[in-house]
Amino acid sequence: MTINELFRQKQEKILSVYFTAGFPHLNDTGLIIKALQANGIQMLEVGIPFSDPMADGPVIQDSSSVALRNGMNLKLLFSQLTAIRNEVHIPLVMMGYLNPVMQYGFENFCRDCHTAGVSGIIIPDMPFSEYMSRYKPVADRYDLRIVMLITPETSDERIRLIDAHTQGFIYMVSSAATTGAQKSFDAARLAYFRRINSMGLRNPRMIGFGISNSETLNAAFENASGAIVGSKFISLLKEYQSPDVAAKQLLKTLEIDNAI
Repeated sequence: MTINELFRQKQEKILSVYFTAGFPHLNDTGLIIKALQANGIQMLEVGIPFSDPMADGPVIQDSSSVALRNGMNLKLLFSQLTAIRNEVHIPLVMMGYLNPVMQYGFENFCRDCHTAGVSGIIIPDMPFSEYMSRYKPVADRYDLRIVMLITPETSDERIRLIDAHTQGFIYMVSSAATTGAQKSFDAARLAYFRRINSMGLRNPRMIGFGISNSETLNAAFENASGAIVGSKFISLLKEYQSPDVAAKQLLKTLEIDNAI
């Protein structure tokens, strides 16, 4: 299933989970994907470990460091994804920074994403002007959606520009801070969610950064098509070392049933 197919089938209460490839163990990628899929998660973000993850909080930074020490790299990750392609029935989105993607070669990266069954890419530090002139035409050739991020500081003009020139979904970062679990969203963040929701954008939105309990999850569900959980799941993976147990604990923590 592609990103666009998911959003055509389901317009609300979509739960996406981020994990760092190669964490906690090098060969966990397939196990994690299959465990999350089996527990009803509707979309997955496969994190590419990087040595300088500037937008990530300590939990994801630590998982990246462990993954790199374990020996994870893009070539190995693509081989892992390709090996389970026929068993994966939910959209996969690759998320990482521009440096390792450029080292790999952007066209090589897009081609291997397509081969591995990946339908979207999130690269937080990709400049929008270069996206338009340099990267979008290549991604389009391989039927890949490049997802752009917005924050409370992003102007309405830029948001409308992103909305007009992207497909898939818009990643609404809940704050300008780094990733990490939060107990609740304050009034300013809720006002930001409502402001974006009232703009009548054509792309669905997913809210990420800080989703860690039922309160933050429901706030995201009320103001967007869904929520993205990252740090909380990685913390559970570290604690339990079992993808299936971590997935079940995540659903329990968020107070939702298997398969929303």
